[in-house]
Amino acid sequence: MANNKKTSKPEILEKISQQIITDTLEINYMPYAMSVIVSRAIPEIDGFKPSHRKLLYTMYKMGLLNGNRTKSSNVVGQTMKLNPHGDITIYETMVRLTEGNGSLLHPFVDSKGNFGKQYSRDMAYAAPRYTEVKLSSICSELFTDIDKNTVEFVDNYDSTIKEPLLLPTTFPNIIVNPNQGIAVGMASSICSFNLKEVCDTTIAYINNPDIDILDTLKAPDFPGGGRLLYNRSELEQIYSTGRGNFRVYAKYKFDLKNNCIEITEIPYSTNVESIIDKVIQLIKTGKIKEITDIRDETDLGGLKIAIDVRRSTNIDVLMHKLFQQTPLSDTFSCNFNILIDGHPKTMGISEILENWVNFRIRAIKGQINYDIEKKSAKLHLLNGLKKILADIDKAISIIRHTELESMVVPNLMSGFKIDEKQAEYIAEIKLRNINKEYILNRIKETDELEKELKELNETLKSERKIKTIICNQLKTVSKKYGVKRRTEIITSNEFKEIPQENFIDDYSLKIFLTEQNYFKKISAVSLRTAGEQKLKNDDHIMIEQESTNRAELIFFSDKFNAYKIKLSDMQDTKASSLGDYLPNIIDMEENEKIIFVTSTTDYSGFIFMAFKNGKAVKIPLEAYKTKTNRKKLLNAYSPKSQLIFMTFIYNDRDFIIKRDNDKLCLFNSSLIPVSNTKTSGGVQLYTLKKNSSITSICPSDEFKSNNIEAYRINKIPSTGHFILEDDKQI
Repeated sequence: MANNKKTSKPEILEKISQQIITDTLEINYMPYAMSVIVSRAIPEIDGFKPSHRKLLYTMYKMGLLNGNRTKSSNVVGQTMKLNPHGDITIYETMVRLTEGNGSLLHPFVDSKGNFGKQYSRDMAYAAPRYTEVKLSSICSELFTDIDKNTVEFVDNYDSTIKEPLLLPTTFPNIIVNPNQGIAVGMASSICSFNLKEVCDTTIAYINNPDIDILDTLKAPDFPGGGRLLYNRSELEQIYSTGRGNFRVYAKYKFDLKNNCIEITEIPYSTNVESIIDKVIQLIKTGKIKEITDIRDETDLGGLKIAIDVRRSTNIDVLMHKLFQQTPLSDTFSCNFNILIDGHPKTMGISEILENWVNFRIRAIKGQINYDIEKKSAKLHLLNGLKKILADIDKAISIIRHTELESMVVPNLMSGFKIDEKQAEYIAEIKLRNINKEYILNRIKETDELEKELKELNETLKSERKIKTIICNQLKTVSKKYGVKRRTEIITSNEFKEIPQENFIDDYSLKIFLTEQNYFKKISAVSLRTAGEQKLKNDDHIMIEQESTNRAELIFFSDKFNAYKIKLSDMQDTKASSLGDYLPNIIDMEENEKIIFVTSTTDYSGFIFMAFKNGKAVKIPLEAYKTKTNRKKLLNAYSPKSQLIFMTFIYNDRDFIIKRDNDKLCLFNSSLIPVSNTKTSGGVQLYTLKKNSSITSICPSDEFKSNNIEAYRINKIPSTGHFILEDDKQI
């Protein structure tokens, strides 16, 4: 009978034990993280992740290096003996290694069928039952002497077969083909380099580790080509630290007959669909008006994006605009994170080459030791044969007079003082081989083996000779598989950035700011035929100012903040509309109100402000200029006294300032010194009595007087002048 007794809550709580979070992470999380880092995402010094290596080794064991192609599904099935992560994952790995996909400078899989394209996001590859594969010829360099103890072999996941920990690549594949991976807490992003340049650089490095890598390894090279903007300091940083960025641009040509731009090569890190989507977005938002159509014309001949443009279009300016606003130019971020002896390490090119050379030295030493062992074993057998051949009649006599077959070997051993292996070898020699020619050939072979063993032992002891072997192999690889660069290197002189401002349509316009914070941007052409400005019933225009579409706006608020926005980023409006409500455009604080706006193209001139306490300040507009594109500036002006007036002046001008209702003065802004800080409280302009304050200020041309010069002051502070009776009537 089942026990239905429920566990009480106190009993459950007794079973819960406290555990320090760091211990939990170390015990439970770290093994998982390291498994992902070591077993999946980060490549090793041979340039492969485990999934790549298992696939290629399976194909090698299937005889696909020299044989005919086989169905991809066959390879996928066989690979599952080494890789248990599923057929879909294995096939996706294969796709990236194929010639058809175009992800690698030197593909490792010779393919037939549709494998998609690296430069396309939407082009799907065919199912494995439809495609066929074999190993490319360059794979012979991956498996050179793999069966001669060049690399270590380990058991597969169920200990039924052996697989290599690394592949004995005869060239630095780790930097020849691009490789990217994301692990737990770290990532790897390795760009590709031209094979010939890599081989030449490695040879030069072996001969002199202090060489300047940039002399031979010019710059990264990508399968999809493109144009790389050469910046020596950026490349030096990448080559020395393994981290950094560089810029790659698409390659294009202009078809004058059809008035069409043809994009034929794009950055490795983007795709056709992303480019087209971004261009269409720019067209819809009106940021690009020169393009009439864009389409993907990629076919069997290769990649092509066709862009139809208007007849009057400046192609260079348009392309620079597209380079700055679309993925037609992209930044490749480098992070040369590689597993060395099971530990991830970020390295520069020199350190990578050092580790690869050490890896190859170990591989070649393993191969030499293997050859020494095999040749020594053969020499040992021939030395035994040599003793027998010295008295062949005795050997025949021993065999003839041995009654039991099992005693032939022991009798030969005792008769000629040889060991069991030598005796077994001799006993298996055919009777027809006991002739003079055979005897002479075996003696000659013994001499050759002794000579070869001497050379092998000398090579094993000499690192210089081993490095010579590595260099010779690199020269062979370079000559056999080296190709011209695909990515063109351009300098800043060849490719000059056009300022962003040049891409903005420039036209005259007028800006309007209303008391209720509505803003209008109306072109001069629209204003010529415009009627009366439409406003809300209780609203009025505070500021009206002429400007240009390339100008930048600075809004000042009643909470001492300044907000910056480009006029080109704001939509044109009409006089018949209310305009844009600023809180919907600017990320303003709660209950904040814009009290002034000015536009500028060069940040020349000044902001002039007057406060209720009789002080005034003149701040250079350049004080609001920022190197970064900040949109909000705090402490834009002084909070010490209530602001009663703010305006922009390019040159000094006259103003009328009024105290209460009895006094005023006329002054020129040149009397106010330029302030060094935005939050300056200013200088005393008007001497105020107790309980009196400044009530208003305005430009002198807005004050009507029959004798305005009677109010002028030439020094500050001033007590002002009483208002004339005639002016009180005005």
